[in-house]
Amino acid sequence: MKEYRKHLTAVLLAIISIAVLAGCNSDDGKASGKSDPLKVHIALNGKMGPLVIAKEKGLFNEEFSKLDAQIEWSEFQSGPPLLESLASNRVDLSVLGDGALIAGIDKNLPFEVIAQTGRGESSVRILAQAEGNIKQIEDLKGKTVGVASGTTGHVYLIKALKAHGLTTDDIKLINLQPDDAQAAFETKKLDAWAIWNPYYLNNIEKGNAVALKVKGKILAPGAIIARNGFAKAHPEIVEAYLKVYKKAADWQIENPDEASEIYSKETKLPVSTVRTIITAEKPNIFFTEDAIKAQQESIDTLAGVGYIKKSFNFKNQINNEYIDEAFKK
Repeated sequence: MKEYRKHLTAVLLAIISIAVLAGCNSDDGKASGKSDPLKVHIALNGKMGPLVIAKEKGLFNEEFSKLDAQIEWSEFQSGPPLLESLASNRVDLSVLGDGALIAGIDKNLPFEVIAQTGRGESSVRILAQAEGNIKQIEDLKGKTVGVASGTTGHVYLIKALKAHGLTTDDIKLINLQPDDAQAAFETKKLDAWAIWNPYYLNNIEKGNAVALKVKGKILAPGAIIARNGFAKAHPEIVEAYLKVYKKAADWQIENPDEASEIYSKETKLPVSTVRTIITAEKPNIFFTEDAIKAQQESIDTLAGVGYIKKSFNFKNQINNEYIDEAFKK
């Protein structure tokens, strides 16, 4: 028994010594500035938007260097694949269109809504072949329509069909990511395509497509999001992210020509086309009542067609804590 106590005491002393040494080493690292910067994973959702401006112009550098943080960028064509990376902790901060946003909340994915990107009044349309026989939404019945499932284009399509007395059961829906859908539309394998900018305006300007008129006004507001665990551990980074996002958005509004040049390089689209897109609607990170109402309508619509399990209150999903702190007066 005595030998056992001696052995136990020796083990405990060894553990304490290791803990003390580890603590000392950790403190020494901080004091000497040798600790590694915090890696912040920011995802681009498409090739246009204030995050692209912020990346190109290095706007995050000053804010994040103050916080000993470093960005690792990733890029996605649309929201659904971005959600997969977010669920596996490979994305900390990003933006989502309303389709992916609603689906992610419905699936209880680990993120919170911290701001909006804009009202989305001019961002999505349903295109038909310029030389085809589809002239109105009702003509889509029985036709082949492409859309990226779970995206803002998908939500827009469902709401537009509903406004004209149709559902997705009345069409032949093909799930395609934007670049694949572009190729399919150009080769006339699709009769119509529900898509966002810059794709829709580029196709109209090239003479490939016409945009179908929809009853009423359908808003497609996007949201700025943060992964739950990351935001809880690093609220100061989330606040800095919002500050830089707004700075980039404001810069775009004030410098449309230079911003158009940046986006043109990213998208390979004509500068004039890009300028038309970015001046049609100003980005705004502060939630507006009409945007919140539009999100709620989308949620109720998607629940009604069984795309999500059940409806929920969108206002309850918004966490204003970070934006209030970032822009407090």
